[in-house]
Formats: sequence, structure tokens, C-alpha cells
Amino acid sequence: MLASSASSPVFGRHEQPSHVIIHVSDPHFLADGAKLGGRYDVESNFARTLTAITAVHPHPAAIVVTGDLADLGEPDAYRRLRSAVEPVAEHLGTKVVWVAGNHDERPALRAGLLDLDPTEEPVTGVWDLDGLRLVALDTSVPGWHHGDLDDRQLAWLEDVLSEPAPHGTLLAMHHPPLPSHLPLFDILELRHQDELARVIDGTDVRGILAGHLHYSSHGTFAGIPVSVASATCYTMNVARRAPDVNGMDAAQAFQIVHVRPDVITHSVVPVVDAPTGDYFSDAWIEAMAALTPEQRLEAFSRKR
Repeated sequence: MLASSASSPVFGRHEQPSHVIIHVSDPHFLADGAKLGGRYDVESNFARTLTAITAVHPHPAAIVVTGDLADLGEPDAYRRLRSAVEPVAEHLGTKVVWVAGNHDERPALRAGLLDLDPTEEPVTGVWDLDGLRLVALDTSVPGWHHGDLDDRQLAWLEDVLSEPAPHGTLLAMHHPPLPSHLPLFDILELRHQDELARVIDGTDVRGILAGHLHYSSHGTFAGIPVSVASATCYTMNVARRAPDVNGMDAAQAFQIVHVRPDVITHSVVPVVDAPTGDYFSDAWIEAMAALTPEQRLEAFSRKR
């Protein structure tokens, strides 16, 4: 079954999405539930994020977590993260795609989240989501915080992309192939981007999901849209003038990705408790659905 949006009527030119994906990034869990830097309650923030995820869509095709799953790569941190996410995924009837980040340690990640041998092998994978192919890359570099893709992983990716998928391909990685306007982030950027561009050129790759920056960002790489999800642990206060941009315990968010035949959209979902109006209720939607297109324009588009 395709993970389409609920049974909402279509009022505009675009059909319902064939797939909906939840894109989460940078939980930075620690052993024993410790606070990150002694300040950020990452587990509470992530619990609030999971609550929001269960409300935003009843059956996403996947929950993709793009790296920095644990802050120090501790085995207990991965156990705690897994125990938090898997019940939610089971409730939603979806799968979880774990992507390695620069704070992760491959052996502990492989053992704690994937039940694999604790080796330094890259954490990669391919998922067929009812015809939409999702490919997880491992841009982590053991012992370092910058990102990279070696010849072996690029060759593997080239082989995976040699045949197109019915709904195209999404790549998921931690380090985005985008520049950051914040000083010093360039030191930790993804290397061998030209080689990656050559591999995906002319393929069915339709989008790239990434994290790492701790703020939402969008751009293009080799003509392909790149969407960076903000962090769930803490975010960068980009309202401050660079270089005086530091972390804050606010504005945590994830993204909901809607895949349609002609377009993919990435919507930022804030994780915040705020008073919310109820004008656009189910009853309002039903009333609009009962009208003709011309009547809907008259009722909702005409300025009064």
C-alpha cells in the first residue's frame, strides 16, 4: 500500500502524494539519558518530536533519521534511541532508516541499531518504498567530524543507480552537499562532492535528504534539490549575526516529505506547544468538498 496522504480531497491541480516520508535529524542521544553539554534535554526534545510525528501523518512510508544519532557513539545511547523510535514506527506501520553522522561510531551504531557485526564498515542501505527507492549513504569518517565518500562507496552507489526505480530515488546522508553561510562549518563539509555529482548525473535521483547543520536549509546540488532538516536536540540561532551564531534550546523541527510524480515538497514541522486555531476543521473540509470548483473559489478565494 502506498503511503499516500489520508483521504483528503484534491482541490488543486496536483494529485495526492504517492509517498510521505518523515525526515528527522541530529537527536544526539547520550548514555543514561544525560543532557547534552549538561544543558539540552535531548531525550525530552526527541519525545516531543515523536509525539508530533504520530500526529502529522497516519502511515508514512519511512522515518529517516539523517545522522548524529548519538553524540558520543555510546552503546547505551543507541539502545535508548532505538527503544524510543521503534514503538512509534510499529504504531505507524512504517520502517526506520538510520543514517550515520560524524558524531556516530560505526561499530556501536551497527550493533545497537542494526543488529550487525560491530565493524567500521560504512552504514549504507537501499529500501524499496513501494517503488520509491531510498538510498542511505555514510558520509562519516572514523575519527573525524568532516564528511567524505570514498571510491568504494561511490562505486556502490553508481551500481545501485544503474537501473531506475518506478518513482525515482532519494538519497539520505548526514553531511549535505551544500555550503553553509556560517563560518567554520566549511571545515566540516562533505568532501569529494565533484565525484558524487558525476555519479548521480543523469540518474533518477530526485532529491537529497541531509542534516548536520542544526538548522533547516535548502539548495541544489548538481541540479538536484537538497533539503537539510533541523536538529531535534538543539538548533543554531541563525537570527544572530555570524560568526556569533550558537546553539539554542528552541525551534526544534523535523520535515514531512511529500512525493508526487511531478514534484517533491519538504515542509518544516515545528515541534512547539502553541495555541492553534481550529477554523480549518474536518467539517470545513467536508463542506468545501461538497462544492463545485467554482463555488469553492467563490467561498474561499474571493476577497470580502
